[in-house]
Amino acid sequence: MDVPLSWQLAKLLVSIGVVLGLSAVAERLSTRVAGLLSGYPLGTAIALFFIGLELSPGFAAESAVHTLAGFSATLALGGGYLLCARRDGLRGVWMGTAGGLAAWLVVSLLLTRIEFTRVSGTLTTLVAILVFIRLYRRVPDIAAQPKGGFSWPALGLRAGLAAAIIFLITGLAHVVPTAWAGVMAAFPVTMYPFLVILHLTHGAAPVATVIKHYPAGLGSLLCYALSVSLTYDSLGLVVGTLTGFAAATAWLLAWTRGTAWWRGRRAAAT
Repeated sequence: MDVPLSWQLAKLLVSIGVVLGLSAVAERLSTRVAGLLSGYPLGTAIALFFIGLELSPGFAAESAVHTLAGFSATLALGGGYLLCARRDGLRGVWMGTAGGLAAWLVVSLLLTRIEFTRVSGTLTTLVAILVFIRLYRRVPDIAAQPKGGFSWPALGLRAGLAAAIIFLITGLAHVVPTAWAGVMAAFPVTMYPFLVILHLTHGAAPVATVIKHYPAGLGSLLCYALSVSLTYDSLGLVVGTLTGFAAATAWLLAWTRGTAWWRGRRAAAT
């Protein structure tokens, strides 16, 4: 199927805008908030929407079932990056990227060999979330210090990485089975370019903080993918996407309020 130029331009603009917005959050608010928002259905929503637009809503809905389990591979990517990216600068980025992609590929190969349902896919990632939250509990929270002004090379790198990943995922979806399309849609399209830029500009410590809080934000992604798998084929792409974002936002609000209440209760107890 030939993809209209207007669709390609839309993918490009949306991808760029999302990554730049996430980077601004990290510098102006906190890396903890950015880590949580990295788990919001940004890149996955873009990928699944355009897969549905270019192929069919039914194909995207079936792919979303595998996306539910595919978030486990995303968690593995974050873990691999954290383990290997101990140094600041470009060398640390290359080492983190190599470790993260290797971990993602190994887990993805395993996941695509399993026939997941909505229930089994969701449970797989929920278990992975709990495991990684426990593994990251001793990682310190380090804020990224603002460095005022625009860096055009950094902006170009952010835009290029995000757009390239989105185009690669949606392009490969035309030639791979739904299992692979779904797992690729779970790739951290917005988080990975954000990690690279944050690493280059602020070092490895704030990157570790973002990765630490990423699993907690994945609940909203699970809600989104589950909703999309149920609604794309019946309600269409636009209504299905809006329904998915509503479910994801409700979960994220419930999580943040619940954790704030728990921290307040623990503080009062001490």
